[in-house]
Amino acid sequence: MTTKLQTLPAPDRKTSGAGKPKNHRKPRESRGTLAFSRSQRTKALGKHAILILAGALMIYPLLWMVVSSLRANELIFREPGLWLNSLEMSNYTDGWSALTHPFGHYMINSAIVVIGSILGNLISCSMAAYAFARLQFTGKKLFFGIMLLTIMLPFHVVIVPQYILFSQIGWVNTFWPLIVPKLLATEAFFVFLMVQFIRGIPKDLDEAARIDGAGHPRIFLRVILPLMVPALATTTIFTFIWTWNDFFGALIYLTDPDMFTVPVALRAFVDSQSATSWGSLFAMSIVSLLPVFLVFLFGQRFLIKGIATTGIK
Repeated sequence: MTTKLQTLPAPDRKTSGAGKPKNHRKPRESRGTLAFSRSQRTKALGKHAILILAGALMIYPLLWMVVSSLRANELIFREPGLWLNSLEMSNYTDGWSALTHPFGHYMINSAIVVIGSILGNLISCSMAAYAFARLQFTGKKLFFGIMLLTIMLPFHVVIVPQYILFSQIGWVNTFWPLIVPKLLATEAFFVFLMVQFIRGIPKDLDEAARIDGAGHPRIFLRVILPLMVPALATTTIFTFIWTWNDFFGALIYLTDPDMFTVPVALRAFVDSQSATSWGSLFAMSIVSLLPVFLVFLFGQRFLIKGIATTGIK
């Protein structure tokens, strides 16, 4: 048997045009689109210019203090600009040894108070936050509301009864009045911050640990606490900055110059009866700001992460 093969028609080379790249031209932007993009750029440049100007205004006092710490004492208020004609490094050497003790002695006193306050807030506030976030007890909502109300209570309201209490105990002119309250979870802001963070941790982890026979202490130490690193870091940074810069509390409880912290020691440079050494004061102010600057510089990513993950907006 013979079969007839059907021949297909050959493609027309003139009309096919296959194999040739086609030129896809992008549509030209209309004048309205260009004008809109230019207006957006103009607004962005204007916003950045305003932010740069505002930042320069805010940082000017700090720059002026740095420059004034390198000027002669009689030229500090005569030359308000930032230009230096000569460097007076003697302000730092004189200011370091101007008081009864070297300035490092007062920085050590502040470090003792800061370390005690940080440990107290981390231990007490984390335990109180775990109780509010995970435990069920009578009056939980009432106590939580009272705790939140204490945030709005000024420190000056309770300073008189606290001073009477610590005076009767014999703790005046010691570091205990500045450290012991931190061990009692008196910082409601940090308790609330940690409560919000713990509420974001799945309860399935608690249930899994409870199935393995863990109680609340073990769940807190082995499960919750390792996951609270951002909140703990935020508490550490805030406590360091607030305690290091605390002037009022240290001024009330510390009367012996040997016990002065950095803010109270800086106040000793200002004398109403004699000439004030402004150059030494500004120089030691710069020295006292360095620990705060370094802590904030190296801990700002933990600070941002801790605030962003606690539901505080």
